[in-house]
Amino acid sequence: MKKGLAFCVAVGMSMGAMAQSVYAPLNQDYYHLIDRAEVINGDVSPSIHSSFKPYRRVDIASHVDSLSQFEPNKKYLLTDNWEFVADGEEYARSKKPFLKWFYRSRADMLHVNKEAFQLKVSPVLYLGVGRDENSAGRPFINTRGIELRGQIDQRVGFYSFVGENQAIFPDYVQKYTASNGVVPNEAFWKKYGENGGVDFINARGYITFQATKHIGVQFGHDKNFIGNGYRSMLLSDFAAPSTFLKIQTKVWRIQYTNLFTELVADAPYSSFGSNGTEAFPKKFMTAHHLSINLTDRLNVGVYEAIMFHRGDSTSTAFEWNYLNPIIFYRSIEQYTGSPDNALFGIDFKWNALRQLQIYGQGLLDEMVIGELKANNGWWGNKYSLQLGGKYYNALGIENLDLQAEYNMSRPFTYQHESIFTNYAHYRQPLAHPFGANFHEVVMIGRYQPIRYLYLTAKVILAQRGNDRPNENYGSDVMKDYNSRNGDYGYEIGDSVPSQHVFVDVMASYMLRQNLFIDLRHIYRDVKSDASAMESTTQYTSIALRLNIAARDHSF
Repeated sequence: MKKGLAFCVAVGMSMGAMAQSVYAPLNQDYYHLIDRAEVINGDVSPSIHSSFKPYRRVDIASHVDSLSQFEPNKKYLLTDNWEFVADGEEYARSKKPFLKWFYRSRADMLHVNKEAFQLKVSPVLYLGVGRDENSAGRPFINTRGIELRGQIDQRVGFYSFVGENQAIFPDYVQKYTASNGVVPNEAFWKKYGENGGVDFINARGYITFQATKHIGVQFGHDKNFIGNGYRSMLLSDFAAPSTFLKIQTKVWRIQYTNLFTELVADAPYSSFGSNGTEAFPKKFMTAHHLSINLTDRLNVGVYEAIMFHRGDSTSTAFEWNYLNPIIFYRSIEQYTGSPDNALFGIDFKWNALRQLQIYGQGLLDEMVIGELKANNGWWGNKYSLQLGGKYYNALGIENLDLQAEYNMSRPFTYQHESIFTNYAHYRQPLAHPFGANFHEVVMIGRYQPIRYLYLTAKVILAQRGNDRPNENYGSDVMKDYNSRNGDYGYEIGDSVPSQHVFVDVMASYMLRQNLFIDLRHIYRDVKSDASAMESTTQYTSIALRLNIAARDHSF
């Protein structure tokens, strides 16, 4: 695989100079501002296919700059991406640079803007403290890092972020780490202190190049997200970053994305954190996503992914058949003897009115129509569904945006015969944080009463079916589906049912470009037939963050 990736990079870099761009890091609040502009404008964006995130910064600038009905945050987004705006350096110029060199632009601590070389460097901070009566230690987060991006010769783009973190998260997050052996959203970690603290480094980085006018390539270590909802039933950013090669072709009304990814099949751990004394077992995912703007208001996407592994628990080899970027992967999976996990999905969005968007997803892991008609709870009918809507400037109130979303997943969806073929990475689901075997309703309200104040309220109601000890009822995606308790009688919420209520309210004020102060309260309540699973959390925090998204532990 390494030789293949090197060949692709070499071929791409030998092409003529093309417009180059890196991607805006995934951030629900930031991307909300971009997506709302499309709906208010009416038609789907010609420069951005919103079902596959992240977006290129050059596309964000083009998309936002072309909109007339977009006042509150247009200047903020264009300043953030000024290198792709006409006279952008002047547009983003700071009135009072620090020592003449630092913060000459409002968005960057330091920048170099030459014809052959462009560089933007900014610090990253996340300093917060909170109160949770269930936690043995006072919850806090201390993140210090640096972010840089730029381009060389207008051919190659580059991005790098590295952050050092110490944290004591709320008690329910600590329990997730203790149970699953991983810090949510992260990879390698160590124990910090004696009160449930964790210490970890998070790093992302990649290079990009535009092979042709319509074909872009990205290679590096980061996250991707498929869908228009708060959750994704296809591919989310919940799990740790991974190493991938992405080829994205955008022409006419079509965007076609190929993703070749190396994943960590398992990450052995102890009470002190991840075990770093030996190589973790690897596996691979190849996927493609086709997005088509069928009309000026309707977009439809098709997704297919294969999880596979060649070798044994100590060695890994790539299946070269899956490098074909356009073939129907299921046929190749059958051609190689059907040892792999094939998943198929669809997604859509419809900008019904200038204020309303309807969206949805469906994922099919496995299904037999006869068993589905029999309505007998056959374990192999494995699928997930999503349906949601967004209402912008709701009830005639400017900058009040409402969203409602329903998600469900049948038992055993995303599971497979081993850790080498299940739909997980670094002991975390690649789709929904709950794994499978659940119903969920998500409701989100966002309001911007004044230019720099962002108010967000999120309510999540869920019913989950949890596994009994040493049994498999299809909730945990890490388990082997051959360990199930029989073949029939599985319904969502079976085994040990639990009811979840999660409320997250946050007021965030931007003091200057990408510098926010957050006041937040989280209420989480879990009721279950198993008293050991029940818990109630009241967590209040205040945080200062710079050039980083607010952490989201909504599970």
